[in-house]
Amino acid sequence: MKKVFFIACFFFGIQQTMHSQVNFGIKGGINYNSNSIQEVSEDVFDGAKSKTGYHAGIWLRFKIPVIGLYLRPELVYTNLENTVQYDNGLVQKNTNFSFQKIDIPVLLGKKILGIGNVYIGPSFQYILDQNFSISDIPNVQGDGFTLGLQFGGGIELGRLGLDVRWERGFNNVESSFLDGATRVQFDTRVNQIIIGLSYRL
Repeated sequence: MKKVFFIACFFFGIQQTMHSQVNFGIKGGINYNSNSIQEVSEDVFDGAKSKTGYHAGIWLRFKIPVIGLYLRPELVYTNLENTVQYDNGLVQKNTNFSFQKIDIPVLLGKKILGIGNVYIGPSFQYILDQNFSISDIPNVQGDGFTLGLQFGGGIELGRLGLDVRWERGFNNVESSFLDGATRVQFDTRVNQIIIGLSYRL
């Protein structure tokens, strides 16, 4: 009976400790992506300009005992857009290129002076969809999974947090579409500044 009582108290203590060391919440913000159309195999794009995108998702934060760091995994939906001029010699039009993905950054961070944070870690990404806004460029195909790196910092005031990050893709995002009988290939690797607002629930 004493063993059962001791085990119950032990697990209750662990549960309370874990509860006190785990935070979670929601987040959202804006993204600025640059150089998202690169290494085009055919000369059909000109004047690519970045537009402000957005993101929204959820986050967790686990304290790592002894070493004074924490782990912050997130699940985030991101939408990015660029404007570009498409010119294949027959058709010349301005179009938007939209890019949607799921990001799962896993960040290792540290608190600074009670309200500040710095962090760095890999970002696992799954490409949901990418397309142009004109019918002249149908059925854009691309890689599914890619890997990037995020690092940055921010502040927390009570339950609210504000952070700024830089994200860079490690590998090419090989995208392509058929332009008549020619397959045009291009790289849509993400290189972006992320400004986020979070709320701890």
